[in-house]
This record gives sequence, structure tokens and C-alpha cells, in this order.
Amino acid sequence: MLSHPLLPKLKELKLSGMLETMNERAQMAADQNLAPIEFLALLLDDEIDRRSCNVRLRREKQAGFESEKRLSQFDFAANPTLDKSLVLEMATCRFIAEKGNWLLHGPTGVGKSHIASALGLEAIGRGYTVQSHCTHRLLSELYASRADGTYTRKMNRLTAVNLLILDDFGLRPIPQQGADDLYEIIQYRYEHGSILLTSNRDPSEWADIFGDSLLASAALDRLTHHAQITAITGESYRQRGRRKESVPRTTA
Repeated sequence: MLSHPLLPKLKELKLSGMLETMNERAQMAADQNLAPIEFLALLLDDEIDRRSCNVRLRREKQAGFESEKRLSQFDFAANPTLDKSLVLEMATCRFIAEKGNWLLHGPTGVGKSHIASALGLEAIGRGYTVQSHCTHRLLSELYASRADGTYTRKMNRLTAVNLLILDDFGLRPIPQQGADDLYEIIQYRYEHGSILLTSNRDPSEWADIFGDSLLASAALDRLTHHAQITAITGESYRQRGRRKESVPRTTA
């Protein structure tokens, strides 16, 4: 069957999910003697699947991931102190539904950003909206946005998504205006949306990042109130990889 009389109508209605599978489904209906309602149900499923896929792809693009890492790619064996069951529990995204936070800290290269990206992708797959940012770069962009009049729009986006990922928190010094913006983000999202934060600094050092003890106290009180705080230890993946590469090969 090369074509079907419904194809032009589906094209006009922009039902491309049905359009792409119409011939296949029509042949299936004929082969299996499907009732008209069963045939229609198959076509509707195809359209729903296509639209869901498009929404997911669009949300992944809008999230701004620097790299799209999957949880299936994470090497739990290299981080034996990390509770795999906890990570899998967080991957259910229940903490997002409860508007809680997840704060990951540990040395550079142990997989914090990998887990953050993987959780962001998992959240999108479950229907949540996500934005992912390197913290110091985000604060620089917010500072610049005051000059071109886009500050309010950017802040609205940051506060509207279900999950905001702040990667590399405290990696670089934060100027006072950046500290103020960071406080505003945390305050707006408190009990309204989730934050997944990664940092290579111990939580005991986070107050110093703000440079203002009162601002730090108010921000961290909200950030940690409904939060799971997880330490990731171990050796850097990059260092481990370099050491393996440096091992001389032996010949038989």
C-alpha cells in the first residue's frame, strides 16, 4: 500500500505522527482485521508518542546541559563510598515533586556533574522542566543582563522551572552582586522548586562564598532546609585515566 486517502487530511491537520505511520497501520489493520476503533487508537498512540518525543527533545535543548551524561554511564564501582541506592532513589525525582533540594559535594573529578546532568535528563523524561548552569557563568550572565534589559526575563526562567541545576558552586569567587542574585534565586525557589547543586567545597565553607554573613545565613538556611546533602569521595576519573594511559604496555 503506497498511500492512503487520509494522508492529505492528516498533513493539513499537521498530525505528522499519524502521517508517518498511516500506511504501516493501515496494512496492520487489514492483516489483523482490526476494528476501526482499534485502528484509530493505534494512530492516536503514534501521534502522542511523536509529540511526547518532540517535547522531550525541546526541553533537553532548552535545559542547557554542557554534556548529556546518563546514569547508566556512571561508574559506581569507582566510587564505593557513594550509596548507589540513594542515587537511584533520587533518580525517581520524588524530591522534585516534593520541591526539595539535592546538594552534592566532593573533590574535583569524582562525578558530581555527571550525576547532576543524568538527573536532569531523567527529570525531563518524567515530564519536569529543567535548567542547568555553571554557577559562576550564570551569575556573570545575570550581571550582564541588567545592561540589555533581559534580567527580569532570565530570573523568571530560573524561578519557573521544576529543577534548577547549579554546577560548580563556589569554584570561583562571587562578587557581591552575584551573591545577591544567588540569594534571590534561592529565596524565590524555596518551597516552590528544586535545586540540584554541586560543589567541590565542603558545606562548612559555603557561607564564605557569599561574603556577607547575614546573606549567607539566610540563603543557606533555605537551601539546606528541605535538602539531601551527599558527599562523593574518591579519586578523580581524569587522574585515574591519565595513570592508566601512562602505564607502559608489555609485549608478549
